[in-house]
Amino acid sequence: MDDHGDAPHGPHGPHEPDEIRRFWSRLGLPGLVDVHTHFMPERVLRKVWEYFDGLGPLTGGMEWPIAYREEEAERARILREFGVRAFTAMLYPHKPGMAAWLNDWAVDFARRTPDCLHTATLFPEPGVEAYVGEAVAAGARVFKAHVQVGAYDPADELLRPAWGVLADAGIPVVIHCGSGPAPGKHTGPGPIARVLADHPRLRLIVAHMGMPEYEEFLDLAERYGEVRLDTTMAFTDFSEGFMPFPRRALPRLAALGDRILLGSDFPNIPYPYAHQLHALERLGLGEEWLRAVCHDNGAELFGLNGPELR
Repeated sequence: MDDHGDAPHGPHGPHEPDEIRRFWSRLGLPGLVDVHTHFMPERVLRKVWEYFDGLGPLTGGMEWPIAYREEEAERARILREFGVRAFTAMLYPHKPGMAAWLNDWAVDFARRTPDCLHTATLFPEPGVEAYVGEAVAAGARVFKAHVQVGAYDPADELLRPAWGVLADAGIPVVIHCGSGPAPGKHTGPGPIARVLADHPRLRLIVAHMGMPEYEEFLDLAERYGEVRLDTTMAFTDFSEGFMPFPRRALPRLAALGDRILLGSDFPNIPYPYAHQLHALERLGLGEEWLRAVCHDNGAELFGLNGPELR
């Protein structure tokens, strides 16, 4: 096993679950809702890890040690131990003909992983409207789109009917469309603005807070009431070192507190999971904001609130 997997708790340490549980307990929460975690077929995930290990261009050439390089069942167990009561299987194709196969895998994963929000994906290709509709009928609750890795224009005409299906169904789409950690041909706010102009009710969740075009994606969230942003890797020491969030935008972040969602990028993060939580806390936006971001916004969006909760 590689260096990151030798110790049973990796570089994050055996006390991290207790640390994380203390974090959400003192906020009076029943746990966390993380809208941006990665589960996918093991051979696909291994290739993703190999890419990170190889310091490829999509990572900006930065060293990116995977902190939670465990087998699938162990990764799910770790999230549960942290008190993550709902998470996602963010999976994405990089070429045509791959999305429908990933969606088939995701159906089975959701069946055997009840705390995972059934996730699906899409790609601009003939037949995309049909398989997106099939995924919706099969119970998909969230979609993942990766403009950077897929190297496609989200405003591609092939995707227009699929976006319409998702807008009509009210199903959120977590979309990596910002230009971090490295820009792509179709990243940035422009293509997404064109999608939203056609589908203003589309529930887009902009991954990574739109890093590094934070303020431009905040503009879109302020313009469109169904646009949300996830915190994935934003505000951490790692990201602040090369794509810092502008302090002048903190009041806007506070004002959009009902549309910011916790995301982590687990397991593909180069630091302990707890660091993302502490990075949010040190923004100084208050406990009400933290409660909304770390649990309540996601619980409301995905209908997770029940009589057993607060």
